Amino acid sequence: MAIPLSYNLRNLVVRKTTTIMTALGIALTVAVLLSILALVDGLRTAFTASGNPLHVLVMRKGSDSELTSNFTRTGYQDLKFKAGIARNKAGEPMASLEIVTVINLPSVSNPDGSNVTLRGLSPIGIEMREGIRISTGRWFETGKREVVVGRSIAARFPASTLGQKLRFGRGEWEVVGIMDAGKSANNSEIFADLNQVSSDFQRTEVLSAALVRAADAVTAAALVNDINNDQRLNMGARTEVEYYESQTSSALPIQFLGMFISAIMAVGSSFAAMNTMYAAVARRAREIGTLRVLGFSRGSILFSFFVESVLLALFGGVLGCLLVLPLNGVTTGMSNFVTFSEIAFDFSIGFPIMATGVTFAVVLGALGGFFPARMASKKEILVALREV
Repeated sequence: MAIPLSYNLRNLVVRKTTTIMTALGIALTVAVLLSILALVDGLRTAFTASGNPLHVLVMRKGSDSELTSNFTRTGYQDLKFKAGIARNKAGEPMASLEIVTVINLPSVSNPDGSNVTLRGLSPIGIEMREGIRISTGRWFETGKREVVVGRSIAARFPASTLGQKLRFGRGEWEVVGIMDAGKSANNSEIFADLNQVSSDFQRTEVLSAALVRAADAVTAAALVNDINNDQRLNMGARTEVEYYESQTSSALPIQFLGMFISAIMAVGSSFAAMNTMYAAVARRAREIGTLRVLGFSRGSILFSFFVESVLLALFGGVLGCLLVLPLNGVTTGMSNFVTFSEIAFDFSIGFPIMATGVTFAVVLGALGGFFPARMASKKEILVALREV
């Protein structure tokens, strides 16, 4: 015969101070874990949203980043007429020669300056990025020192708002537009005219990379293989999706540190739950004896105390989810160790992450509750009834 669940719920309510303190400890552990998972998931979402499966990024062979790649205009001319590259309505190859560099701007969180990615590209490069639209202002004009900044840049860097002028390269650049790139990493970039950027940074012949669009997914894979195997070009190619996925490594140090802290806190929370349940067993010795007299088996008592510990942890897990929920959608930024510039993204707390937190809490409760429950089930009837 099983002990009613209402018995466990009543005990948790009666011992409300102990219940709340223990649950709060578990909640804080869950909140730390969920914060790290939300950060990593938000960063992964930003990079995933940045890649188009039909886009192929071409860099110098052996380069892992656009920032460190050297790509010549001559090589671009050889590349853009390769078979498999799609064409736009005007019949032009959808291939964009680009230069990527880093500039330093003072931000809200760092007045001394943070690195920001500057991308020089031509109108065809803008055309290829169909998910980007101008939310305020207009696109830059070719041949002028004008820039369009990402939505996150405009929000985090006071000097980059519409109408302001940024100083880098050989002069001042006017902010003529703010672009909205959805959740992609382009929100953390500044776009400007390719030739003007290359001239200002004295890189007129050697640029960074080329972005080309394949006609379809099958052609994209064939195009990647063709470029990689072409000894004449000496270029390395990968899909844009693969390129951005590789940059999620930026979050690995933070993820490791967060998991390490969560593990330490989890041990403490598990012991807190264990101590709570041991104290409950000691205080309720006569209850345990009475339950045995009423005919409840040792297994029923073990299961009842075990369930009580799990319920306590479940309460803590739900509380932890509520504590971290306000972070959902909050924009933050961190350094991208591939491009050495700041990338902004939103904390993402969805149902899978909250389910992970609740499951984690339940596991803590199970680990912390098993041994006290086992001790309760082993109490002899007469000994339990004599205990005060």
